[in-house]
Amino acid sequence: MISDKNLARIAGLCYLIVIATGLFSEVFVRQALKVPNDALATAQNIQTHEMLFRWGFAADIVNFAVGLPTILIIYYFFKRVNKLLVQIALAFVIIQTAIIAVNLLNQISPLLILSNETYLNTFHPNQLATLSLLSLNIQAQGYGIGLVFFGFYCLIIGFLIFKSNLLPKILGVLYAIAGLCYLINSFTMFLSKGFENPMFVYLAIPIFIGELSLCLWLLIKGIDTSKYKQSNKN
Repeated sequence: MISDKNLARIAGLCYLIVIATGLFSEVFVRQALKVPNDALATAQNIQTHEMLFRWGFAADIVNFAVGLPTILIIYYFFKRVNKLLVQIALAFVIIQTAIIAVNLLNQISPLLILSNETYLNTFHPNQLATLSLLSLNIQAQGYGIGLVFFGFYCLIIGFLIFKSNLLPKILGVLYAIAGLCYLINSFTMFLSKGFENPMFVYLAIPIFIGELSLCLWLLIKGIDTSKYKQSNKN
């Protein structure tokens, strides 16, 4: 039987994979290939680096698949602290995963739109490029919607970490800050004209620190349930 400490380390390893695949697909694929307000340049980048674009899509699928055991292991530990709150957090992250997973259809659409299929012959290249960029823009909005739910998840889990004696309270604070930054990031994009988000660069730093801190602690230190001083068993 796997000990609680080793189970937490498995969650940490899975979380590290989630962070790595998420960074790869977002920063090194989507952000690298997409040229804002330039459909033709974006289409050319996707066609030139088609395999990279496909790997980004595959990385996102791995991200969701590996993320599920991470979430369930965290649920396993923190249901001892407050079962109702962790169930609410679980509901938020399941909704987030479903939204972003379905949204992957918009991410893969440019490969279909820019292919050489005969049914696309009625469109001009600039029209196909415009449709391709539109798909990526819709994908970005869908991603932002999903991260709203993940932001609430981080806030709740951060609170539970702070309340419990399972992990250092500072990890709970950092994780809750990451959740708040996710919310600010998404709503800034939704409320800005043209969906511009100048705050992303600044918000990405505390998000990365909050998630990576929890991930590395779980991976290296694990969780020692003997450190419970008091827990709520609901």
